[in-house]
Amino acid sequence: MRAKVGQLIMPWLSGSYIATETDAFDTAAAWVEEFGVGGIIISAGSPLDAAAKLNRLQRRSRLPLMVAADLEFGAAMRMIGATAFPMPMAFGATGRELDAYQLGRITALEARAIGIHWTFSPVSDVNNNPANPIINTRSFGESPDAVAKLVAAYVRGASDHGLFTTAKHFPGHGDTGTDSHIQLPVLDACWDRLDSLELVPFRAAIEAGVTSVMTAHIALTCFDPDDQLPATLSPGMMTGVLRDSLGFEGMVVTDALTMGAIINRFGAGESAVRAFLAGSDLLLMPNHLGDVVQAMVAAIDSGRITPERLDRSVRRMLVLKQKAGLFATRTVSLDSIPATVGRRAHQDVADDIAARALTLVQQGPLSQFRDERTRTAVITYAEETNHSIGSVLIRELVRHGDTITMFRIYPTSGPMSYDSARSVIRANPRVVFASSVRPISARGHVALPEALADLIVRTGAERPTALVSFGSPYLMSQVPSYSGTFILAWNAVSANERAVANALAGTAAITGKSPITLSDRFPIGHGILVPAR
Repeated sequence: MRAKVGQLIMPWLSGSYIATETDAFDTAAAWVEEFGVGGIIISAGSPLDAAAKLNRLQRRSRLPLMVAADLEFGAAMRMIGATAFPMPMAFGATGRELDAYQLGRITALEARAIGIHWTFSPVSDVNNNPANPIINTRSFGESPDAVAKLVAAYVRGASDHGLFTTAKHFPGHGDTGTDSHIQLPVLDACWDRLDSLELVPFRAAIEAGVTSVMTAHIALTCFDPDDQLPATLSPGMMTGVLRDSLGFEGMVVTDALTMGAIINRFGAGESAVRAFLAGSDLLLMPNHLGDVVQAMVAAIDSGRITPERLDRSVRRMLVLKQKAGLFATRTVSLDSIPATVGRRAHQDVADDIAARALTLVQQGPLSQFRDERTRTAVITYAEETNHSIGSVLIRELVRHGDTITMFRIYPTSGPMSYDSARSVIRANPRVVFASSVRPISARGHVALPEALADLIVRTGAERPTALVSFGSPYLMSQVPSYSGTFILAWNAVSANERAVANALAGTAAITGKSPITLSDRFPIGHGILVPAR
């Protein structure tokens, strides 16, 4: 029984380099050799390091390992040097299903080259709550039908090129104001609402052949109202709705079992057992692997979990491994990775999509940026202190002929830093604010510091100013009186920074349409079209 239970557990592993004779590798080897885990979720490393580590573990495993990763905007989301696309919401701004297909296709080619067989994407949530602290630009937009088309296109693109896919977070995490990494969000929705909104993209994903569905750690008021159970632990939701009503026959995957919304109440072992009983097949990222195995075995021995129920899930996992060709070949060639991962042709596709996704919300003094090359202050802000936001933007503006003075503001910046920023601003005739405010696990909010919002508004009233959001598109709610240019660039990857520089210099058109409602002034579909000079 322990061997079967192991096949249904997938722990998290860093993709960074580690030597074989280290405690870190011994831990990973124990997952494979002692617990017999069915797979690994890999994250945060380089393609060569990750692939080499996975090859070593594959050789030690009695059965081949299924390897998964979160690759929502391409393999670069987890692998340094892979092709980085704009966030999914940018694809909503282009509105083209072919773009979503290309995202799936290129992600699949690069992932499989590294030894990743399964992506925990696409995000199928409909982001219709601007205060959502964890979905935001990870969603394709707020229109259920538009999101459904792009989700289905992504699934087809990845599936056609050998990558398993996951629609998440079922039944829909887009209208929540709480981060489930911290505590349990509650969605006030009943069947009629779910059927016409949240479930629309999931149906499309299922029809397109999605491999798996990932559960959401959110409670719904009309399901399990007395217990306020997360959907992950709700038989009515996972079996009654997903399996019976939607007819889904593939793998059901829990969201991470480390998240506060679930373990704060039940602990690691009992959360895993309840998730399995509710209908999940794969237990993702348990906090204490040994406790989860022990709890699952005890539930089987006591009769809570029947042998038939266990075998059904194990069979699903083994069939997936067979479909992935893992019983024939379980390792990858390291020499072939540089020819596929991050290749120029892939980056060209990402650059093209980024350019067409750029969305002009408010025109302001844009023409002054496009008509003249001159001294410009670039004020950058990112919530991670090591984030290199603005480096490509600045390089490209210089290439176009601007003279740039850059100043970086951090979340910890105090009055003296803001005084320095004002000095830089006063010394330049125009200003670009480049902001990367984005959903970060367990942060609980997506917002600019108030001091920075005030600086943006005041600067916009004094001189030509452009605010570029390389992240959340909802920043205008913090700067309602801002009169300058406002551009949505979705995330701080090189493709988007190049697109912004070209747009500000006037060498590229701006054609994106917002896939979300920003305000009464800026409804869904808003976007000012500007041709190239």
